[in-house]
Amino acid sequence: MFKRLLITNRGEIAVRIMRSAKEMGITTIAVYSEADRNAMHVRQADEAFALPGKTVRESYLNTEKIIEIVTASEADAVHPGYGFFSENADFAAAIAKTGSVFVGPPPAAITTMGDKISSRIAAEQAGVAGVPGTTTAIADPSEIARFGEVHGWPVAIKAAYGGGGRGMRVVNNPESAEEILASAQREALAAFGRDECYLERYLTWPRHVEMQIVGDMFGNVVWLGERDCSTQRRHQKLIEESPAPNFPDGIRQQMGEAAVKVAKACGYFNAGTVEFLYQDNDFYFLEMNTRLQVEHPITEMVTGLDLVELQLRVAAGEPLPFSQEEIERRGHAIEIRLNAEDPAGGKFLPAPGPISRFDRPDGPGVRTDAGYEAGDEVSQYYDNLIAKLAVFAPTREAAIQKALRALSETRIEGVPTTIPADIAILSHSDFQNATHSTKWVEDRLDLSGLPPAAPQPHESGGELEPTEVLAEVNGKRLQVKLFLPGGPPEVRATKRTSSPSTGAPQVVRRQQAAAASAAGSGGIVTVPMQGTVVKVLVTVGQRVEASDPVVVLEAMKMENSILAGHAGVVTELRIQAGATVGTGDVVAVIE
Repeated sequence: MFKRLLITNRGEIAVRIMRSAKEMGITTIAVYSEADRNAMHVRQADEAFALPGKTVRESYLNTEKIIEIVTASEADAVHPGYGFFSENADFAAAIAKTGSVFVGPPPAAITTMGDKISSRIAAEQAGVAGVPGTTTAIADPSEIARFGEVHGWPVAIKAAYGGGGRGMRVVNNPESAEEILASAQREALAAFGRDECYLERYLTWPRHVEMQIVGDMFGNVVWLGERDCSTQRRHQKLIEESPAPNFPDGIRQQMGEAAVKVAKACGYFNAGTVEFLYQDNDFYFLEMNTRLQVEHPITEMVTGLDLVELQLRVAAGEPLPFSQEEIERRGHAIEIRLNAEDPAGGKFLPAPGPISRFDRPDGPGVRTDAGYEAGDEVSQYYDNLIAKLAVFAPTREAAIQKALRALSETRIEGVPTTIPADIAILSHSDFQNATHSTKWVEDRLDLSGLPPAAPQPHESGGELEPTEVLAEVNGKRLQVKLFLPGGPPEVRATKRTSSPSTGAPQVVRRQQAAAASAAGSGGIVTVPMQGTVVKVLVTVGQRVEASDPVVVLEAMKMENSILAGHAGVVTELRIQAGATVGTGDVVAVIE
């Protein structure tokens, strides 16, 4: 078994991996960006190494620096978690060259299945049909129009090298194809480092059902059970459950066997998930995620297995300790993602910021996997998942009631969260009767009654800043760098009293008088969240209509259009592409 495990991820998944590793007697090693210097996963690790920069591309996707850390840390295994490098074959191969073991499938399997286009081809060759779609990357928006004419509208654009809904867009007509494709490509590039996209027919009322598989290096592959992930917004999951409700056992068996066929077709080992769309008693191959899934805890609850431990044992060359016939599933489990978002009006606007209070629920059958504690800050640079609340009960009805009870005990203050929407979903008859689909939250669930989150007072200057100090260690005088809130005392004092810079800042100063709303207030267009301006869609002197998009803002790996509050002429733009903005900042003036 491994002695030293480097986890090249952050947040709750890094903490989750560390817990199993520590129980197995393995030393855990973290990496962290400048924004994550004092993050929970860093505090939990036995050792930690710094990465340069704050953004994902500067830090957690910095291959060269991570490879240096693999060598410096003397790690004999590397776990990528999910996201970032977890489905990057080049990274897996680079880890192998260091002599360390990549905790995941072989690079060839990642290449085949990590590319959603080649995975469709591989699945079809294994006898598993997919949703009608393309098997080449889109080169021109005209291809979308031709595909829509053949297969009907709407059409789904999907990132070829990603998952989790990132880079997925729906096109309703050929006129919007060019703009929507560009948006999908931008988001795919930001999240996965590649912008290739492909097309699929968009099903009318599908359920998203995925099958957890695990295989060893000796050719043994088993399916552990399915998860229903149909409760989504922006094609990203909110609530998952296992087993899938109102799901025929015959279909379950067929889907499990199909998942094993797909895995064996690409020589797969370690944990993975084969995803399907299910509609009218038919299922279609969607994609394979060659990694651990966010929602893996509910599979652990119904099977009693530790998937991270299984991953590590398979990576160390051990055979699976059970056969397909020996897998037992019992009860019902539900997982709720607690995200830093304001769900008011069904908008689910990202809401980064510091967490001032975090009270976790407790009791039998309740599990919380968190990446934050009170005092931590949810950064605009990363995913907004604060924690995952998972519950287990003998029946689905009991699990729903347990989830509602656990949510009522959960207290998160400082940032708005998705908890009000989670409660509305779990309480709704459509969800309780399992008549919902992947489109239900956005198309039918009425969240108009959810009030906007109250503004949270955020004190500035909480970020850790470098401070050079002299120290004496074992009699030797050394100059060391400490990271303190707001820097040295004299700098903190200056920050409290100095006026804003009058230069051309990349950080837009906060306008306290402006209302924070997606469409602005009157002629003032403001942003409702922290983020980075990806694109400015208007120019000074241009006339706009009410609800016309003014800028595109990227926050927490999602793009959001900021709209004009009313018709008029743009008289002032206070931002440019690449600028960083905060909640309530003015981006444009319309008269």
